[in-house]
Amino acid sequence: MPRAISGKVHRRKRKKILKDVKGFYGSRSVLFKTAKDSRRRALQNSYIDRRRKKRDFRSLWIIRINAASRMCGISYNRLISGLTTANIGINRKMLAELSVNDFASFKKIIDIIQKDKS
Repeated sequence: MPRAISGKVHRRKRKKILKDVKGFYGSRSVLFKTAKDSRRRALQNSYIDRRRKKRDFRSLWIIRINAASRMCGISYNRLISGLTTANIGINRKMLAELSVNDFASFKKIIDIIQKDKS
């Protein structure tokens, strides 16, 4: 028996895939075979980048904290070790937010760490 390729299920599947790749460059958005491959690759990259985004933001926070702490005369690693010895439980995301938006409170945290150290 020949294989059916014009049925309702097959047409819906093709329409779904071609709808997903709408806006892709060239034949990737028109031809079903290349559209299928480019959609698979796009979904794979989106899965990978959802995990990569977490790494990227953490490194951005560290860069911001380092820049702000050096403006206050302390290096990043001394700041982090000072936070642990002073039992200040604040994460890097909040530290970076303080360093950008509320530098005065960030400076107070650094003063507490330096006072604790001496």
